[in-house]
Amino acid sequence: MARTGPPEADRPHGGKSAVFRRMTAKRPRRAAVVPRRSLLIRLLAVSALVSVCSITATAWVVLRTTAVELGKERGQALADDARIYDTLMGWAATHHDWAGVGPTVERLSRQAGHRVVLTTEDGRTLADSEAARGPAFQPPGNATATVNPLSTDTELSSATGADTGTREAAIIDRRAVGPFRLSAEDSRRLRTLALRLTRCLGNYAGIQARTEVLPSGRPRVVTASAGDAEAIGSSRCPLALLDAPVPSETKPLAALNALVDSCLRQRGTGPVTLMITGGWTPRSEPVPPASTVASCLATSRAQQLAPYVAPAAVLYVASPGRVATTFFDLSAANRLRIAGWAAVVIVITVTVTSLAGIRLVRPLRVLTGAAMRMEGGELSARVPVRGSDEIARLSAAFNAMSQRREELESMRREMTNDVAHELRTPVSNLRGWLEAVEDGIARPDAALVTSLLGQALQLQHIIDDLRDLSAAEAGELRLSPAAIPVADLLSAVADAARATAGAADVSLRVTADPAIVVDADRVRLRQMVDNLVSNAVRHTPPGGTVTLGAALEQHEEPPEREVDAAGKRGWAGDFVVISVSDTGCGIPAGELPHIFDRFWRAEKSRSRLNGGSGLGLAIVRRLAEAHGGTITAVSTVGEGSTFAVRLPAAQAAEFGMLR
Repeated sequence: MARTGPPEADRPHGGKSAVFRRMTAKRPRRAAVVPRRSLLIRLLAVSALVSVCSITATAWVVLRTTAVELGKERGQALADDARIYDTLMGWAATHHDWAGVGPTVERLSRQAGHRVVLTTEDGRTLADSEAARGPAFQPPGNATATVNPLSTDTELSSATGADTGTREAAIIDRRAVGPFRLSAEDSRRLRTLALRLTRCLGNYAGIQARTEVLPSGRPRVVTASAGDAEAIGSSRCPLALLDAPVPSETKPLAALNALVDSCLRQRGTGPVTLMITGGWTPRSEPVPPASTVASCLATSRAQQLAPYVAPAAVLYVASPGRVATTFFDLSAANRLRIAGWAAVVIVITVTVTSLAGIRLVRPLRVLTGAAMRMEGGELSARVPVRGSDEIARLSAAFNAMSQRREELESMRREMTNDVAHELRTPVSNLRGWLEAVEDGIARPDAALVTSLLGQALQLQHIIDDLRDLSAAEAGELRLSPAAIPVADLLSAVADAARATAGAADVSLRVTADPAIVVDADRVRLRQMVDNLVSNAVRHTPPGGTVTLGAALEQHEEPPEREVDAAGKRGWAGDFVVISVSDTGCGIPAGELPHIFDRFWRAEKSRSRLNGGSGLGLAIVRRLAEAHGGTITAVSTVGEGSTFAVRLPAAQAAEFGMLR
């Protein structure tokens, strides 16, 4: 549907005013700067860096100053505790009870300079080195160790240099041999054999070897190098003779084997044959895993040795008379070292903080300078946007504000020119004819008065349109909403426009359901439909048709009135769509987005008398938005256009009260 306008000569800018197009057109949303590195995070990172540097430097100074003394004190304390623990563990491994351990405890106390107390697991005192001289012993919260030869403390055992050997030896003290202790005759015979084998290795294989006697009295040959196994295997010295059990070991080995087999049967595996050296071979299927055999062997050994060792006891090593050792002294060298490192930390902190502060303050100074230039009248003031933190977002917002202010100032000037231009034609005509009458050139007859009245009405129409549009845009338009039957209103508009339509040879049709009711201001709704029908009739060629229609757009949920932050009424329910369609020449696709702008006309050749003020569709849009609705347009060149106003539907109760 084409829209008429004044001649090109009447509008210096030609057609639609660019300023009003920009003022009323929906602005594209500027891309927001998404913060990736927050300024707060950067400040926290700087603070954390400074703190880490300070703590690291302080800790390094303290550790460097105290490490040697602390290591000495701790090493001495651990050595004393380990020696006491090892001695008492040896006693427990070779005695079946703790009777007679008192002299040993007193000797250990004198050597270490500590009070040594040995108690049962239920707290009964077995031996106390200060029982006769010191106060009654009050056990502290934590014991030094538990003396149990069947479950050794690996940390204290390694501190004494004891050979933990295999996993079994690390659990059961190697001195706990119980029934496996050899008789004097068996031990003497095996030692003689071990000496012969040692000499044999030296004479025939060239291997340096020595004899070592285990706590059970059984000797073993130890070579100087671990890589001598292949040479030993190929020599004429049968070391395997030492691996055969002697008569005093046969019975306890058989008893241990029986215990292990019983444990393996409970775990669903086959029996094994134990060797005196600690190895084993399977006797039947299924072959048990090595870990299962090792677990059963450790459990069975502890069970077999339990009657031969002392019960578990709790060991306390205390120093009631000693004062805390000062690991750090404020000597001149230490004070100088602390002062030097403190100065280094201060310099680093000040440098890092200054660099961070300069980077933060520089863009703020640029923003301040731009704001002062804008205050002085420089509307094009801009600042560079760098990064993506809060300051970058502030800079982007400042640039957007400056650009918007510059655009508004430009639009204000152009709007003033457009308004003056729109009023110039009727005012000039009125003045020209009145001056002609005053000079006697024209006679004030009825035709002249009618012409002047038409010019005045045109001027009044433009002023009224501008006033209504300004009030709608400012949100000051007063509305009196009520339930209005749409069919009745459309019929009234059509009846009022039939004379104009008949003169233009355009037919009017109304297709609306009488049951459709809209919630709107009657006067403003009539104004919207009048403007649309007037445009449609004016731009429809002779023989064309203008159709007024209404349809109900229903929602499943019940209607619900809403009020936004600006106080405008909204609607979340059914809507009424009022449409005005024509069979005119249509609007080009390139012009369609601008048809609701101020002073827009599709046909620039139309005169002011034939065309409207260029504000009708802009007023319709603002009135629709004031009602909480919308207006849309669809047009096809050569076929016609359809304008649709979407407004909230009235509730049935409201319509019933109206009727």
